[in-house]
Amino acid sequence: MAKNNKKADKKSEETVVEEPQVKNEETVEEQEEQNEEPQVELSAEEKLQAEVAESKDKYLRLYSEFENFRRRTSKEKLELINSANENLIKDLLPVLDDFERADQSMTEEADIKSVKEGVDLIYNKFKGILEQKGVKKIEADKGSEFDVEYHEAITQIPAPEEELKGKVVDVIEKGYQLNDKVIRFAKVVTGA
Repeated sequence: MAKNNKKADKKSEETVVEEPQVKNEETVEEQEEQNEEPQVELSAEEKLQAEVAESKDKYLRLYSEFENFRRRTSKEKLELINSANENLIKDLLPVLDDFERADQSMTEEADIKSVKEGVDLIYNKFKGILEQKGVKKIEADKGSEFDVEYHEAITQIPAPEEELKGKVVDVIEKGYQLNDKVIRFAKVVTGA
């Protein structure tokens, strides 16, 4: 009897297992039919409207991401510029201290030769700091070729000598480069 009960239990378990599978298959088929029906019901216009809405959404998301990127990079750029200026100023502060000491020594009675030596030392220190930072003087001497890449002609005068025609006659203001980029053109007078 126990064997018959076990067999009966197994049969009832098998039938129970088979019934949900049949129900699952029917529900899957019903769901597929329901999924197919709305796709058939969408007209071409509705499909296009859905695509447009999706495209607008993608565009807005992309636009907002770009705006955030632009703001972030401009903020980082400003911070970089400020920190670069900070380092330069820190390096120039000792020169300021030297000028203050020189000013104090000039108020006291001192001979002009020692004052000149002190100012020369400060000048050389200042020039050295600028060279360390990548600042170079643009060479513009009397008689050198006029180069529009480095020189700015303020005026043109009749050449005092025949060989100075089209060349630099006088340098009004020196020009400078920062890492091979002109930051101030040399202001020159050219010969005509």
